[in-house]
Amino acid sequence: MDRKKLLFLFFIVTLFSISMGLLESTVVVYLREIYYKGGFSFPLAQIDERISTTELFRELATMIMLIGVGYLAGRNLASRFAWFIYSFAIWDIFYYVFLKVFVNWPESLLTDDILFLIPVVWVGPVISPVIISLTMILLTIIILYYDSKDRKIDITLIDWGFLILGSLIVIVAFSWDYSKFVINKSGFKDIWITPGNALFELQYIPQNFNWFLFTIGEAIILFRVLWFWRRLSVKNKL
Repeated sequence: MDRKKLLFLFFIVTLFSISMGLLESTVVVYLREIYYKGGFSFPLAQIDERISTTELFRELATMIMLIGVGYLAGRNLASRFAWFIYSFAIWDIFYYVFLKVFVNWPESLLTDDILFLIPVVWVGPVISPVIISLTMILLTIIILYYDSKDRKIDITLIDWGFLILGSLIVIVAFSWDYSKFVINKSGFKDIWITPGNALFELQYIPQNFNWFLFTIGEAIILFRVLWFWRRLSVKNKL
């Protein structure tokens, strides 16, 4: 791929992703202005069922948009995956950047936040998704660097296996504290997020983020990313 075209794509996808971060943060600012007059904190305020349903569909729409931009920017499976995770990472990072600018939140990178609602509630300190996002950006750079040189990018089944395994462990880490709280309080029936369920009624306050599981998951992902980089670099020297 031509270098100028690649740089232009980086500019466009970055601008799009930053704009998505801005849009997402403004929605959250509005919600907090309505439900958290004294500033956001746990436990979560009770919100209207229509709003909670809208939030679920907004998160689903966000994923579809990020997958869409990855598909349109890429020219093969590897590059499309790279653009998807890159746009996801930039969106996620700038979501927090704009919240800090607009409402001076989070107080620190260790401040707890609701990260995602599908299919279960993900909770963790702000620094945890930022770490994952930086890892995504690293993998993006590796893939697109070699793709720009018209090299064949082989993401093997083993590569996918490591990435998926690490990601699943990270997701378990994100959902661990909330799921444990719900199970202890009302059983398994309220773990899955559906419109109108008990998410905003359980008075949940984050207690202990599972750093152990998160570190294992992140280490598995990072190990495979670096192994993937090494394999590509050796292969392209031959």
